[in-house]
Amino acid sequence: MSGSALTYAIVDGVLTGSVYALMATGLTLIFGVMDIINIAQGIFVVLGAYLSYAIQLHWGIDPFVGLLITIPTLFVVGIVVERGFMSRLKGPEKTAMSILVTYAVSLLIEGSLNMIFSVNDVQINAWYVNRSFKLFGVYFAYIYVFGFILAVVLLTALWVLLYRTRFGASVRASLADQTAAALIGINVKRVATICFGIGTAVTAAGGMVFGATNAFNASSSYDLISRLLTIIVLGGMGSLGGALVASIGMVMLEDVVGVVWSPIWSTMTFFIVLVIVLSLRPQGLFGKQLARTA
Repeated sequence: MSGSALTYAIVDGVLTGSVYALMATGLTLIFGVMDIINIAQGIFVVLGAYLSYAIQLHWGIDPFVGLLITIPTLFVVGIVVERGFMSRLKGPEKTAMSILVTYAVSLLIEGSLNMIFSVNDVQINAWYVNRSFKLFGVYFAYIYVFGFILAVVLLTALWVLLYRTRFGASVRASLADQTAAALIGINVKRVATICFGIGTAVTAAGGMVFGATNAFNASSSYDLISRLLTIIVLGGMGSLGGALVASIGMVMLEDVVGVVWSPIWSTMTFFIVLVIVLSLRPQGLFGKQLARTA
């Protein structure tokens, strides 16, 4: 194993991990505000990938430019799903029921995508997908660098929204304690609806990068959701910072294990680390010891 191979694995882990962080942040935001485990997050990513693919195929629009269409579209999809299904879930069984409901939504979207696009693999193509440049002796794929920049921009925008706006204060209050937030006049239901829309919208960006770096079909959502759930559980359910750290850390570790040891074992890294961490710290790396009041 050469030093350059290890360096490339670390760099690739950071670049790819940032995109996973974008998708995982949306998932943990939804859980933190709504106590909903969104199993459909994986299929939303795939839906974002298919939308970017279709826009480029039929309209000739560059996938990054197409985000001006796909991000608002996924936001609306999230709002419709939340108002149509998630807002109806109430009571102590809400979290458990959300798994079944979002799984049903996932199956519905998966079936629709199979009918429209067939079960064959497709991939988003552009000039930057298969090209790279060399810097300090390491080759960087343009798509991963562009994806990293996109993730940084969107995560920064999300941070500004959450920590520098009045709406963000309402979100953070709902994250801490929904009952207390409602008592001080925050419309928790409205906040939840918008957060679900935002959490779904960011999958458009993640899906575009995923679709450009992988051949995919509707069934690709299963591997995605397993990784995203592992990330947010590892980072701590409801912890935005935990999702960010766990995403980059886990993808980097996976790449390093693939180079140092074996690609076969690299695919198991997510789950091995998850078992170890939860054995020592059941609430995850940045999760709270006590559950908040719902």
